[in-house]
Amino acid sequence: MTDVTGFSARGDVRPPRTAGGEKETLVAFLGYLREAVVAKAAGLSDEVGLTPGVPSGTSLLGLVKHLTRVEHNWFVWAYAGRGGERPLDDDEPPAAGETAQTLIAAYREAVRASDEIIAACDDLGRPGVRALGGTEPPTLRWILVHMIEETGRHAGHADILREQTDGATGR
Repeated sequence: MTDVTGFSARGDVRPPRTAGGEKETLVAFLGYLREAVVAKAAGLSDEVGLTPGVPSGTSLLGLVKHLTRVEHNWFVWAYAGRGGERPLDDDEPPAAGETAQTLIAAYREAVRASDEIIAACDDLGRPGVRALGGTEPPTLRWILVHMIEETGRHAGHADILREQTDGATGR
């Protein structure tokens, strides 16, 4: 049986169902893309996951760290107004000692925090507390759509990087 997010009891990842309201649909697609990124980063050694796959220096686990910080910056910092005076540097590469396990766990924790903020919001059109990269605080609707775009773009990058490491393709 598959739930609305597209996850089945067998662990298969399927596209989200088309039925549902606006918030449910946006959250389901974002969750689907988040899990696609984790699936691409999981199962690799730290060495392989941290090794850049392109001249720009991007690695699979670097993408996970970037998305962790983007989740925090948009949902926690900008929308909810928590998390310090400044947003986190989302271009900071993994540091010495960070592993696949710690980076994926941090991403899952950031997603959990974001999901709590999303669940507490009863009006997708309500603006957040802080502006991030714009002139006024964005609405939760805008953040959800942006995060679908951001996570989807990086899920595609992760597909390519994973295929370069061990030939794995698909979800």
